[in-house]
Amino acid sequence: MRYTHILVIAVLLLAGYSGSDALHQPAAESAAQSGQNRNPTPEEVIQAFTEKETEFYNAWMQYTYTQIATFRVLSVNGRPPSRSETMRIISEVIFNDDGTREVRIVSQTGRLRSVTYTEDDQEIIDNINPFALTKEELPLYDLKYRGKEMVDELECYVFSVKPKKINRGRFYFEGKIWVDDLDLQVVRTIGKPVPQSRDNKFPEFETLRQVIDDKYWFPVWTHADSILDFPDNRVRIEETITYEDYMKFGSDATIKFGSPTASETE
Repeated sequence: MRYTHILVIAVLLLAGYSGSDALHQPAAESAAQSGQNRNPTPEEVIQAFTEKETEFYNAWMQYTYTQIATFRVLSVNGRPPSRSETMRIISEVIFNDDGTREVRIVSQTGRLRSVTYTEDDQEIIDNINPFALTKEELPLYDLKYRGKEMVDELECYVFSVKPKKINRGRFYFEGKIWVDDLDLQVVRTIGKPVPQSRDNKFPEFETLRQVIDDKYWFPVWTHADSILDFPDNRVRIEETITYEDYMKFGSDATIKFGSPTASETE
């Protein structure tokens, strides 16, 4: 997001869905399929979950789904905007006749008056919020083991993640990931996109995953609520993204959450 006296990025909030619900759905046969070593080293955990991240990402790229992003400007310099500033973008991931995958915006409603939505914001929503640390991406990051924590009812290994080097022309993830100690799958991420500049900033976000088709931990909910400091303004933004109607290309597996209330479409 960017603020140039005009710019910052926005927020999403979708009602009718609690993020914690994403971790309530058990993976089929998770205990039976978990590694036999109940005390793996951090290196073994990393190797295991990056292999599953690669499998997840390759599968995810074969699914269609609906992505709903709602942006809200909550305050500028500590004061609420004079008029409601909410924008919603609904996108669909589809496959064209030639088999190519496309993220297509099908609806954009509402208006942001004090901030502007940029192409970088769309890139973050499409590719960084649903972050996947695959075997191909792993060499780009430094990982450090931070211990174990409970996430909802799951006991998880926690790792900090930071890019080793930032190259121009792309965004990276910087934050933490939570890996279920049974499935050795990433179930939660909290972090921010980098790099960021004085006029182009992005909020810290949390993404939760849920089991789809009894096998894959796919992202279902992303949320952010942050104050971004720009040269002349401090802007509080909120953002929520939901990923709905998962369907494997050529199959009928779906997941759908509640519809937004009328107040959220302003």
